[in-house]
Amino acid sequence: MKAVGYKQKGSIDRDDALLDVTLPKPAPTDHDLLVNVAAIGVNPVDCKIRNNGAPAEGQVKTLGWDAAGTVVEVGSKVEDFKVGDRVYYAGDVSRPGTNSEYHLVDARLAAKAPASLSDAEAAALPLTTLTAWEMLFDRLDVTRPVPGAAPAVVIIGAAGGVGSMAIQLLRARTDLTVIATASRPETKEWCFSLGAHHVVDHSEPLAPQIEALGIGAPGFVFSTAGSVQYRDDIVKLLSPQGRFGFIDDADVFDVNPFKWKSISVHLEAVFTRAMMKTADMSAQGEILRQVAELIEAGKVRSTLTETMGTINAENLKRAHKLVETGKARGKVVLAGF
Repeated sequence: MKAVGYKQKGSIDRDDALLDVTLPKPAPTDHDLLVNVAAIGVNPVDCKIRNNGAPAEGQVKTLGWDAAGTVVEVGSKVEDFKVGDRVYYAGDVSRPGTNSEYHLVDARLAAKAPASLSDAEAAALPLTTLTAWEMLFDRLDVTRPVPGAAPAVVIIGAAGGVGSMAIQLLRARTDLTVIATASRPETKEWCFSLGAHHVVDHSEPLAPQIEALGIGAPGFVFSTAGSVQYRDDIVKLLSPQGRFGFIDDADVFDVNPFKWKSISVHLEAVFTRAMMKTADMSAQGEILRQVAELIEAGKVRSTLTETMGTINAENLKRAHKLVETGKARGKVVLAGF
């Protein structure tokens, strides 16, 4: 089968950073679905692994943890899917990625793709949707009020893939005020278009801008990027006993400044349920099922902003370069082989 992978970790600027390869077609067992991949999303995790994760000697590593496609075979323990079902999913970072013509995914992590979306539109959603949902509703528990706090959530770096879904999920599932941060005219407008009530500029100190809104100290902050950079601002702007969650990687993150406000700190790794085979790993399939319902009801839309052609090494290199700038709006997708 056709696939895109790499043999040596490193910069995307290397000629062999990504390669068009031919790999054996996998076979499903137990809970697996074998999916004929129609479209894939590109995420920062792809770039991190390509830079730092060396394949085994002589092996090719395939990236990609977003896909939409059609089920062509099912494992012996699969109950809720059949051949011909159109599905979407993020999958499991400990298994080969979706940058291949055929891909195996545990059925418990997948859901039927929204019928109203194209393959490209559906492939833009899973990883960012799951990350945003799990942080907001599982980790930060935003539906449980913080006593005395303004019923508001600040999303730092809101124009990216995760932030774009967080805005929409908050608007679709809560009555909370959504305060997005963005720094460019086009990203500010993007956040408003997704439903943000307010947009503040994260190139300037955040706390004074939040205070100037006149709504009080928010109960929640969800940081998708720059958490170390904005930490002191976050401490200032959050209500006592508020909740702070972040998903970006930091070598060291000092939580001591949060102590005197008793601010709780929450981390989210979207692959925890899949990698650890948690008792509730099927929750990811259920989240995607519920989001498909929200899409069909017109309450959430795809965050696809750019389709960069078919799935091959040259196009994936361009996509990786764009994602690595940190300036992409929404999601970048490739479709077809």
